Amino acid sequence: MRIGLFVVSVNPLASPEYLAALGTAAEERGFAELWLGEHVVLFDEYEPRYPYSSDGTLSLSAATTGMLEPFTALAFLASCTREIRLGTAVCLVAQRNPVYTAKEVATVDWLSAGRVDLGVGIGWQREEFEAVDAPFPERAARTREYLEVMRTLWEDDLSQHSGPMYELAPCRMFPKPVQARVPVYFGGESEPALRRVADVGEGWHGFGLTPQRAKERVARLHELLDERGRAHEDVDVAVCPYLEPVGPADLEPYHAAGVDQLVLICAAPNPDQLPAVLDRMVNDYVEPARRL
Repeated sequence: MRIGLFVVSVNPLASPEYLAALGTAAEERGFAELWLGEHVVLFDEYEPRYPYSSDGTLSLSAATTGMLEPFTALAFLASCTREIRLGTAVCLVAQRNPVYTAKEVATVDWLSAGRVDLGVGIGWQREEFEAVDAPFPERAARTREYLEVMRTLWEDDLSQHSGPMYELAPCRMFPKPVQARVPVYFGGESEPALRRVADVGEGWHGFGLTPQRAKERVARLHELLDERGRAHEDVDVAVCPYLEPVGPADLEPYHAAGVDQLVLICAAPNPDQLPAVLDRMVNDYVEPARRL
């Protein structure tokens, strides 16, 4: 089992010095991947409940902080690393223009020599969609179609798409990603989310899951893959406990549940303290995970 890191990419913590130190130190210590989330704006008040906290709120103060744009930050991390993979957890595809998103993904993949994993989600906050003038209804279907648009831009010399939600006239986008097929990880733990993974995903990224809950969801994912004639090994399973408590004793249960990559939150007060934090994580998680 691999150990990845969910990067707390918020200001003022995520300074250039902090990200550079994190990327270098994480790669040197054998972590598998750096994952960054996305919220382009934050709100003091919002209607939908945040799905990963008990009180339904996102634990970031809109008045004092915000998240870095993920592809810009991943490009920065690509410049100070050589091997560690770089992922989004998750990119809110339905509230973005798919052509520009495809371009950003391809650029980071090109600059990183083929290290991008695109984690995508359908989004949960209506206010954020409204802020970027994107429709909130049918966002799940829109996500799927936008990914089709992105695939043709990544993989076809002459790209084009005609669908109910997007029209792309014949055009050419270069450079292509270095990877022949950019892996797409779908986030979400619901039945529809798992169906998206089984239908067209190369990976699944689950959040806020205990080992037992991960076991249940992976078992259901395997059933859906069986129904579609896909091998279980076709889909990489990444799970981030997120706000759930996690310790070294949980490694074996997560592994037994079918988790391929356990993604742990990484945060230190400043760049100088990152090495010590990561060294403890190597001792508690990375080295034991290699023996599983």
